[in-house]
Amino acid sequence: MLGHAIEQAVKRAGVDPAEIEDVVMGAAMQQGATAGNIARKAALRAGLPVTVGGTTIDRQCASGLQAIALAARSVIFDGVQVAVGGGGESISLVQNEHMNMFHAVDPALKAIKGDVYMAMLDTAEVVSKRYGISREKQDEYSLESQRRTAAAQQGGRFKDEIAPITTKMAVVDKNTKEVSYKDITLSQDEGPRPDTTAEGLASLKPVREGGSITAGNASQLSDGASATVIMSDKEAAKRGLKPLGIFRGFVASGCEPDEMGIGPVFAIPRLLQRHGLKIDDIDIWELNEAFAVQVIYCREKLGSDPEKLNVGGGSVAVGHPYGMTGARLAGHVL
Repeated sequence: MLGHAIEQAVKRAGVDPAEIEDVVMGAAMQQGATAGNIARKAALRAGLPVTVGGTTIDRQCASGLQAIALAARSVIFDGVQVAVGGGGESISLVQNEHMNMFHAVDPALKAIKGDVYMAMLDTAEVVSKRYGISREKQDEYSLESQRRTAAAQQGGRFKDEIAPITTKMAVVDKNTKEVSYKDITLSQDEGPRPDTTAEGLASLKPVREGGSITAGNASQLSDGASATVIMSDKEAAKRGLKPLGIFRGFVASGCEPDEMGIGPVFAIPRLLQRHGLKIDDIDIWELNEAFAVQVIYCREKLGSDPEKLNVGGGSVAVGHPYGMTGARLAGHVL
């Protein structure tokens, strides 16, 4: 998937693959097929020459966004002519019974700050309880996410940002259990559920007993990849290319690991302050909504206009391939 995304991004930019100096990709679960510097492997899979470097970085759900920032900085500060930034995740390959859990927990760190090992689902439950965000609010937001995504799909608003991919789909015979394969071309996200209703969401049981997070107000497990070609404005002008956007800055901020999804509350004001901007100066906000509860909290604390937030829906509907989402959000908003 990463190789396909890189190949298509380079083709659309009209760049000679040999001109690319470096590929930076984000991936949050680097093991198995996605381990061993997936950025370099994906670059080769994309048909880029061996002269193109590659590095893989991990900032969990912001990995793809961090990758774009690093690639942009290499252009700004290191004189790199053309770079590629993005991210990808194949959750179906790694988040299962084959996940490597050998020595996954450091006893000393667990004693110091054990919450760092909490699953995202549990951190979402913490946010819900700690800040009083009800199940009803989460379901309401999730329904809106599904509606916006459905409208965007029907209106063809994702068409320009998606590179259709042909692959093989396994088909299981219900009677014989025999598995056969057929060629299929994917041209839109499979996760959205346009027939979602408020009643349907309300009927779902919480994943944790006594909790509020359900399969309806959280993102499903998805695979995905995204890539962006980056160069200086002077280089783009020389080539007669019109940039989709301009990289201005990037900020990261830590928070308590048991509420990791509220990081934007601390990072966004810092970024705006450094550039002399206010919340209202931003036309469109794209926030990762792995869990509706965390986006609701961020929106309320930041005071952003709900009509400006995730105008085409978000991860509750589309899905959240961890390392890819940040890059996908950047591409979508552009």
